[in-house]
Amino acid sequence: MGQFMVMTDASIVNLALPSIQEGLGMSDVSLGYVVTAYSTVLGGFLLLSGRLADTFGRRRLLRCGFLLFALASLASGLAQNGPMLIASRGFQGLGSSLIAPAALSILTGTFPEGPERNRALGVWGSLAGIASIVGVVAGGVLADGPGWEWIFWINLPIGVGAAALAPLIVPESRAGERRRPFDTVGAVTLTAGLLLLIFTLGEATRVGWDTLRTIGSLAGVAVLLAAFVATELRARSPLMPPRIFRLRTMRVANVSALLVFGTLGAMFYFASIFMQQVYGYAPMRAGFAYVPLAVCVAVGAGLASALISRVAARTVLLAGLVATVAGLLLLWRAPAGGHYATDLLPGFLAVGLGCGAVFVTLQIAAFAGIGKEDAGVGAGLINTSQEAGGALGLAVVGTIAYSGFASELAGTGGDPDLVRAVQESANHDAFLATACLGLAALVIAATLMPRAGRREPAAERG
Repeated sequence: MGQFMVMTDASIVNLALPSIQEGLGMSDVSLGYVVTAYSTVLGGFLLLSGRLADTFGRRRLLRCGFLLFALASLASGLAQNGPMLIASRGFQGLGSSLIAPAALSILTGTFPEGPERNRALGVWGSLAGIASIVGVVAGGVLADGPGWEWIFWINLPIGVGAAALAPLIVPESRAGERRRPFDTVGAVTLTAGLLLLIFTLGEATRVGWDTLRTIGSLAGVAVLLAAFVATELRARSPLMPPRIFRLRTMRVANVSALLVFGTLGAMFYFASIFMQQVYGYAPMRAGFAYVPLAVCVAVGAGLASALISRVAARTVLLAGLVATVAGLLLLWRAPAGGHYATDLLPGFLAVGLGCGAVFVTLQIAAFAGIGKEDAGVGAGLINTSQEAGGALGLAVVGTIAYSGFASELAGTGGDPDLVRAVQESANHDAFLATACLGLAALVIAATLMPRAGRREPAAERG
């Protein structure tokens, strides 16, 4: 339930943005912050939330997240202006940041490492893919039907119900370190650094990478993260225990997740634009076009969780990455006058199968060797890699796709055919760039992921 809520809300707003803009009279710039506020706060607090879950109780943090998310959803639907909605979306992101690592650490703590955990993570990965598409479709349906407010209000009974049911079905668990000093300085520097990083990545495409604002923000990120590292090296009870970074599979899984989710985030964004601008799809039709992809994510995740007990995780991961890159290259080749069934669907199917397998394999690799006392921070780390990857991928691919876009668009003189040609070119550049990100993940996994038979020992305390 927690995973489904977080993933659904990350995508449900996208197709409702025009309705929100019209209803609240928001500018294009402020409308962008409706999305950015959620993703920035979510990504910035994930690691801190993971450690809080380990320290104070994972079920307790999960329930707090559900209630905060539900209340923020109520406030979002009641918003009378842009600033109120943006603030409410930030609190939704905070609620999600409590839910995601707590839920994942409960899952990995409930099922021991091996086939049982693999099957559970297969279900987890399937839900992630399905929830993302449900969010896209539901956003369009609710915005066109009862109104954009309902994309938020629908979360209220779900969040309250989940918080009420959690004590009945979820056992409490923690790392047993409650009396140890909490790393407050590390928490502040890391959270501030991640908040600034994800916000800067989201803004860089709009304001430019070479502006004083972007350069200054990135310098601030470097200072904050350097202060965090220095703090962790001296802390008695560090927020991020150095022992987990000794695990090679964990390091490779997180770097790969950064690139894979950057690939996927950019693909969804530019495929939506491509279908609407070049193929002329209405928003709701564009949302339904992703349904086969969601089904394939579920299938790919299920296959991966079954295969990984018989075949090396590295093999399953590489196969999934190959399928993902192949699908992106098929989308890159899609012509302007093409058809969904022959030119878009094959790419979506390949990307869905590949990403489903990759999601599960990366989750399994990220937790291999991590002890129960670090399950929350491990969950926070892999989730942070995913969120930061999405922001980074969209920023990098957007910069590549739109470099020179404004001048080329101005040179069309408003001619519809020329405008469409410029838009098509930008989107094709974006698909090629996303394929390159996927290829980078493939190269890293192929060269750095340990082969079968080289299992790492669990991270030792200290």
